[in-house]
Amino acid sequence: MSAHPLRALALANARYWPTVAPVVRRELAAWRAPARAIADPVLRSLALAKLEHERFNAEVAATLATLAPAAARPRAARAIVAYELLFDYLDGRTELPCEDPVGEGERLFGPFAGALAVDAGRREPSGAGASRDADGAYMRALAERTRAGLFSLPGAAGVAGCAGASAERCAQAQVRLHAARSLGVAQLREWATERSRDSGLGWREYLGGCASSVLAVHALIAAAADEHAGPQDAGRLDAAYLAIGGVITMLDSLVDRRGDAARGEAGFIELFRTRAELASSLRWLSREALARAWEAPNGDHHAMTLAGVVAYYTTHPGARDTGAREIVAEVRRELSPTVWPALAVMRVWRAAKRVRLALASSGPNMLVR
Repeated sequence: MSAHPLRALALANARYWPTVAPVVRRELAAWRAPARAIADPVLRSLALAKLEHERFNAEVAATLATLAPAAARPRAARAIVAYELLFDYLDGRTELPCEDPVGEGERLFGPFAGALAVDAGRREPSGAGASRDADGAYMRALAERTRAGLFSLPGAAGVAGCAGASAERCAQAQVRLHAARSLGVAQLREWATERSRDSGLGWREYLGGCASSVLAVHALIAAAADEHAGPQDAGRLDAAYLAIGGVITMLDSLVDRRGDAARGEAGFIELFRTRAELASSLRWLSREALARAWEAPNGDHHAMTLAGVVAYYTTHPGARDTGAREIVAEVRRELSPTVWPALAVMRVWRAAKRVRLALASSGPNMLVR
């Protein structure tokens, strides 16, 4: 099994750098002007900060576009980048204080879900209320770019229904997680328990998967580049990324535990009563995610994606903290040997990043000497 993700990693890199990376760079640069046009200074600053400091999210998400045929790859990449930028912006936007966090969050996420509406007669995404805000034009433009890209692909009809459902559950999970600060955990448990019954996941694993389901949408956009894409394959792909998303949410919270505490936030992992319960859940979910990845179309690529996610978070500085080290080691063991190539690549990447930061910080001093 380990050879297939390694081959998928090599193929993805061979396609990404010459055909996808230039598209991503152009798109990220092009979205700066619409972000700067936001009249409200707080919202403008938020949009520009997301573009500057979270561009890695869009770059990584766009690796899924390497699954598309060469002719459709730029369209898939543009749609994925726009949707990731919209998600990242809304993630920050819905953290701003308000009196009705659920109602306001659902209103703001209107363009996010509306971008994938199946109704071919629509000319613009839903969420008219959000479009009247100072940042409404920016959010609407991102949603429209996503929609145009998806529905220009030959297999869009076969995946759009599933993509729309993924987007809706992602929006609801994000809104309710942000609202938990003021409304508590009970509303999270009630929402996730009711909807997780047919997912094969527990309510917390399902909630975590929903919160990261933007990645499922990215995978479905890439799948739409195949004219033979159908609802059955879309369902298997969506199920895989629901589990992969749960792993992402839980590991992200685990390695950012100190940051959450510094901000006075509980963090997703606080939904688990003990560290042993969290570790057991992550071990099981990692196995389940890998099994689902292999069942999906292009399973080697999706297994590679899971391995990359685990490698990224388990090499994060926060993974060395007491309480995280043991859990991180257990997750790696569950995914061995599939995770080994990604771990090697990520360790080299993080070492190179440390060297670049060291050179950047010492550069002026070196010149003085």
